[in-house]
Amino acid sequence: MTAVVRSKLPRVGTNIFTTMSQLATEHGAVNLGQGFPDFPTPQALQDALARHVAAGRNQYAPMTGVPRLREQIALKTHRLYGRAVDPDASVTVTSGATEALFAAVAASVDVDDEVILLDPCYDVYEPAVALQRARAVHVPLTLPSFAVDWERVKAALTPRTRLIVINSPHNPSGAVLERTDLDCLADILRGTDVVVLSDEVYEHIIFDGREHQSVLRHPELAERSFVVSSFGKTYHCTGWKVGYCIAPPALSAEFRKIHQYLTFATFTAAQHAFADILESSPQHYLDLPAFYTARRDRFRELLRGSRFELLPVGGAYFQVVDYGAISDSDDVAFCEWLVRDKGVAGVPVSVFYAEPPPELKLVRFCFAKTEATLAAAGERLRAV
Repeated sequence: MTAVVRSKLPRVGTNIFTTMSQLATEHGAVNLGQGFPDFPTPQALQDALARHVAAGRNQYAPMTGVPRLREQIALKTHRLYGRAVDPDASVTVTSGATEALFAAVAASVDVDDEVILLDPCYDVYEPAVALQRARAVHVPLTLPSFAVDWERVKAALTPRTRLIVINSPHNPSGAVLERTDLDCLADILRGTDVVVLSDEVYEHIIFDGREHQSVLRHPELAERSFVVSSFGKTYHCTGWKVGYCIAPPALSAEFRKIHQYLTFATFTAAQHAFADILESSPQHYLDLPAFYTARRDRFRELLRGSRFELLPVGGAYFQVVDYGAISDSDDVAFCEWLVRDKGVAGVPVSVFYAEPPPELKLVRFCFAKTEATLAAAGERLRAV
């Protein structure tokens, strides 16, 4: 007799990033869909990894992370955001930011709790909530700026609200939160026991002279927050799957209870390599705004004269475009047509919503690509 499996995620199938990448491969398209760089990891980091592999650092790392790496993360946090964190009690190294996001949700949310998500949002959040048998409460961001309407957030709070997830710089839009946004959030949450999960994986990719407003800069919010970061995004090595979470000791203790049974430990040699690069080469992450500004501006220049309307980009490495002047198709159908007929893969923005607004005609392109990739994509998109 065939076993009957009762799905815990009945509405979840293959995610859009995998689908569009497969289509891109099938049709020989330029892949601007999945958010990964196609240029090399820094040579110093490659050399450090090889050195630590050769030195035999290939067995389990400590559950919370290699001590020297946690110390370097704490130093970086104090240097950038002015917040002193205890590397032993408040910093946990994880197998990518995705694991950290899941562990933070699982550590803080129980059955029938409510979690506020700001739509559009990264597709990992809601499944993590659903697996805790909690309820996602979706609050839409304001179009076309993707700004947070804090009055709507306040109205969404109930006695069952346990967690709110924020993301800046924002995926998919590239919008960024300002200090005033953090002040509004603190005002709303004051007197509650609501926890904040702040997804800051693009913290170093921010443009036009802005300063990343980490919740770690905000003492009141920092005391109730999980802050998630990604070495993969910062060092162009998403496949290494190394991230980390900073949280107050009490939250970190609960986080680690989940983490130890998800992955227990993370890629040991890579942890040692990241410790080396943080200690010896902080200039890398300090230079990222300029590095990615050049790619953003180049991609926007390549699309000048096209029929796409380019929305502003404050951070992250995505360009959202409006294709309303080109087609009346919904964005999923448009993206499928674009990859099959025009040879460029993007991601429809509607997939980041629980209930997308009617007539949404937005596509996300990733510009974390080489000049050759961007030029090929630009030529094809100008011809649409």
